[in-house]
Amino acid sequence: MSFFAQPVSMAIAPPVGKPIRWGQLTSGTSAILALVLFVTTIARNQTVQWGEIPRYMVDPVILDGVVLTLQLTAGAMVFGIAFGCIVAIMATSQNIVLKAFAVAFVWWFRGVPLIVQIFFWFNIALFIPEVGIGSYSISINEIVTPALAGFLALGLHEAANMSEIIRGGLTAVDRGQREAASSLGLRPLQTLRTVVLPQAVRLIIPPTGNQAIGMLKASAIVSVIGMQDLLTQAQAIYARNFLVIELLCVASLWYLLITTIASFGQHFLEKHLAPKGRTAGAQEGPPRRA
Repeated sequence: MSFFAQPVSMAIAPPVGKPIRWGQLTSGTSAILALVLFVTTIARNQTVQWGEIPRYMVDPVILDGVVLTLQLTAGAMVFGIAFGCIVAIMATSQNIVLKAFAVAFVWWFRGVPLIVQIFFWFNIALFIPEVGIGSYSISINEIVTPALAGFLALGLHEAANMSEIIRGGLTAVDRGQREAASSLGLRPLQTLRTVVLPQAVRLIIPPTGNQAIGMLKASAIVSVIGMQDLLTQAQAIYARNFLVIELLCVASLWYLLITTIASFGQHFLEKHLAPKGRTAGAQEGPPRRA
């Protein structure tokens, strides 16, 4: 036996330095340089009056457009979720007539482009000039204003999309949950309210948040019928002072600000609705034998 042999614990290999990944370094540096060049080019552009952007960000006309955009988005989303929930329940029912109606509704309002639906509701008076009962009648143009036309188009389009999201969340709940609730004597509506929906809502919330952000951006399309939303107000201002890029930047910054706030709200809502981990039970371990 050799007395000069080193113990195994002392035979430690020297640390090896992490190799430099030249591909990542090159691509990252190139991206940073391209971004700096792009920002510098825009900042030095003499044709854009950047100082006008902060002033128009708080312009009363622009703020009125922001408020109307938020009202239109919130109204269309509330209507879309409520009516979409009804359509989703119809689509998952056993009644063939209700199911056929739900399928036809989704097929039409999800398949037709949104701008076509807006023009359709805006020009509905060409198809139905007036409505009335007996001797009393009223012109459709007095009822379907640009605001109502935009709301109907956005709301019904959103209802078709939300019905598919809600239907997917409802069908994702295991059928055994319904059967267990039925065996306990719960009626179908009670089962839906107390068993199915609490489990399905965790699957419905994330895509609903994405739909709300998409609705906010899609609301800009109502500018084609003259509704006084954020984009329409910005267009009206730059039609007078010719600050086209400046006003478009103002509208873009407002949309970015609102969508950022909505994204944070969606994140915290998803975190709040996420199932809590059973950490206490995990730490206890298996029960001991007596």
